[in-house]
Amino acid sequence: MAATEQLLSTTVLVIGTGGAGLRASVELAEAGVDVLAVGKRPKNDAHTSLAAGGINAALATMDPEDSWQQHAADTLKESYLLGDPRTTEIVTRGAARGIDDLERYGMAFAREQDGRISQRFFGAHKFRRTAFAGDYTGLEIQRTLVRRAEQLRIPVLEGVYITRILTHEGAVFGAYGFDLKDGTRYRVHADAVILAAGGHTRIWRRTSSRRDENTGDSFRLAVEAGARLRDPELVQFHPSGIIEPENAAGTLVSEAARGEGGILRNALGERYMSRYDPERMELSTRDRVALASYTEIKEGRGTEKGGVWLDVSHLPRQTIMNRLPRVYQTLLDLQMLDITRDPIEVAPTAHYSMGGVWVRPEDHSTDVRGLYAIGEASSGLHGANRLGGNSLIELLVYGRITGRAAAAYAESLTAQPRSAAAVAQARAEVDGLLAADGPENVRALQRAVRNTMTEHAGVVRDEEGLRTGLAELGAIEKRMEDVGVHPDIAGFQDLAHAFDLKAAVLAARATLEAALERRETRGCHNRGDYPDMDEELRVNLVWSPATGITRESIPPVPEEIASLMEEMPTDGRLQE
Repeated sequence: MAATEQLLSTTVLVIGTGGAGLRASVELAEAGVDVLAVGKRPKNDAHTSLAAGGINAALATMDPEDSWQQHAADTLKESYLLGDPRTTEIVTRGAARGIDDLERYGMAFAREQDGRISQRFFGAHKFRRTAFAGDYTGLEIQRTLVRRAEQLRIPVLEGVYITRILTHEGAVFGAYGFDLKDGTRYRVHADAVILAAGGHTRIWRRTSSRRDENTGDSFRLAVEAGARLRDPELVQFHPSGIIEPENAAGTLVSEAARGEGGILRNALGERYMSRYDPERMELSTRDRVALASYTEIKEGRGTEKGGVWLDVSHLPRQTIMNRLPRVYQTLLDLQMLDITRDPIEVAPTAHYSMGGVWVRPEDHSTDVRGLYAIGEASSGLHGANRLGGNSLIELLVYGRITGRAAAAYAESLTAQPRSAAAVAQARAEVDGLLAADGPENVRALQRAVRNTMTEHAGVVRDEEGLRTGLAELGAIEKRMEDVGVHPDIAGFQDLAHAFDLKAAVLAARATLEAALERRETRGCHNRGDYPDMDEELRVNLVWSPATGITRESIPPVPEEIASLMEEMPTDGRLQE
């Protein structure tokens, strides 16, 4: 029986209904432009809602000497000079406006008694510039944007999985997908497409992403449309993911716990950060804290379950309840652990894709005309280490800029050529998977990808492991030819998992190949066989299936920012 297919039409299609996608949609709707947002998850439960600790902007409410230039300097320094200086300037200059926008939409930030927005320290920031709402800042931002989207009557399709971006002669003309519940197909015609479907951290075993999100969807959709990826090997491992229970392994304990004074200890009771960054201790950069914890565990000073202890129990109970309510509730729910009394067992967890789709800094346009990428799907700001609190401000700044750019692009078109062949190909891809009746289980293959990435492309990598990983991935790709896809009475989740698997395998290949090429240690990328930073590799690695890996040079840092970068990286781990 032929599937029902609905044809929809809009000026700009936004794929992804997290903070980035909604912010772009709001910008378009406020400008009077026709927009449709599509997400595979319910919009109230998008990944942005998990972001906890805060959002950065040099508001100077707590430290008057702060400035956007200093924010840019901190961001570029901690990127190990792989961040794009133009992107960094756009984000840090536009950050205060991003906060203003949220306030205009009605977001309630934590405030000082005199009404100023409170700002807390986050790791490696020179000043207090992280605004917050308890430790559920991302959830509050998501709620605020959902509310604003509803006020503007923005149509949002939830539970629809986009399988392909439709292109004709290097330009987009829409997208194809299906409903996760009943399998209804959707063909959406659009003049421009904004891709905001997240990163690829779910391809590791322990991750702060939940099941079936951040499986690399953005990477696959962009690459198959003709775009490229930049720095896919640069993945942030957050220092504090919980270990138990197994089905929640990797769930984040917010950096706010360290920001408020949390202490890290190994199984011997030693406060080990004094060995790795005696000056900043627990408020060091994420890559250094993650590597420190990894090293303690690897050298036998970890807990029996392969973790370390994060302790906030010395803090006043009231501080924990006011400043860390979500951490408190999460540990109580998942482990029956009272963090006001007992330490939390944590270990590094795959947390954030710092690389992503290759975009231009000015408007986040890609190699494909009319296709834009924002949020964790994109690349350019974070380099080899992301500062906590920078991702939320990035999606606000670029959500606004890209919304405008997409509208202007759509306005400039004199005609919108479409391709019947592209639609037929998208249709055939879904039909082919639905007809697949092989012995291989999609879920088992997803687990195999996660095992491969965890074993061979984790916190520390080396040539032998990466080559083994690529060989294992090749075997998984071969097995994928014999998958069976079986939608059932509960819906078309199995078909979605098959597409997730395709995305995961593409993202894994890009990551392994780029990690192999980056023969140095720099920030989050630790090569056990190349422990030093290589000046020749102060480049972005750009990947596509057609061209493999090419090296892209990075523009110089403007003097007004460079002069504020006190300690330039001298080796891959910013050691003193």
